[in-house]
Amino acid sequence: MSCYLKLTLEELEDKAGKAFSLLSSCTVCARQCRVDRLQGEKGFCRGGLEAAVSSWGQHFGEEDVLVGRYGSGTIFFTYCNLACCFCQNYEISSQGAGRLLTVSALAGAMLELQELGCHNINLVSPSHFVPQILKALVLAVPKGLRIPLVYNTGGYDSIEALQLLEGVVDIYMPDLKYGDDHAGEKYSSVPDYFTVAKEAVKEMHRQVGDLVVSKTGVAERGLLVRHLLLPEGLAGTGEVVRFIAEEISQDTFLNIMDQYYPAHKAMRHKKLSRRVTPDEVLDAVNIAREAGLERIYL
Repeated sequence: MSCYLKLTLEELEDKAGKAFSLLSSCTVCARQCRVDRLQGEKGFCRGGLEAAVSSWGQHFGEEDVLVGRYGSGTIFFTYCNLACCFCQNYEISSQGAGRLLTVSALAGAMLELQELGCHNINLVSPSHFVPQILKALVLAVPKGLRIPLVYNTGGYDSIEALQLLEGVVDIYMPDLKYGDDHAGEKYSSVPDYFTVAKEAVKEMHRQVGDLVVSKTGVAERGLLVRHLLLPEGLAGTGEVVRFIAEEISQDTFLNIMDQYYPAHKAMRHKKLSRRVTPDEVLDAVNIAREAGLERIYL
């Protein structure tokens, strides 16, 4: 049973109302663009009043603890509050592939995924559509939605929005992309990525704690951190794992991802023009273990 079922409908409505109020001078994500999305203005993410969604369906390519037997119910939101030059989903994040959904249609998508037997609702790149997600829950819960919510984010989240999600999200899954702010500015056009992401992950962990997995091997609640390795150590893996071990928990479930390949505009940067090597993957795993992390997933 998802934690949001412990909230009354009035409490969910209150959270949704507070989240929508952030749209008038948008502070929904850490970009703090302060455009009036209620009046059609758009900021860095290009998200408007309605949620933009690329697709939704059963997904079997996520971590085993999310996929289980029947898949993770992914909803891929269009656009992004980051601008990663190597984004492998740039058609969605940058080019805007997808369509607008009313909150009613978004609620319907959640219920459809549950009917398919999915173990969870996996909200992919949700940071800029938190108000719409909360409003969709207000509609979906009375119709029987009950499976856990996964907040699958790039990590550049505002504390204000995360606090509205407390008691709503069961599993936080941030991708800690960089171990320093300089890399975030150079490769994702965000000047304070690591500074912001560290505080966001702390807040996520405060809310849900370490990842709890059921006897059947399916995640029920907690924090799952992803870290995409980049060539030449550009992701700052050492700093990322030290932060996790020292300031979050040595029992953090960490997925060290090795599937990087040059996509989108990556070839403009010489160091990003190749895949990571097996030796770079092994080095990253060893660094994580030396930092005291043991729940390492590959």
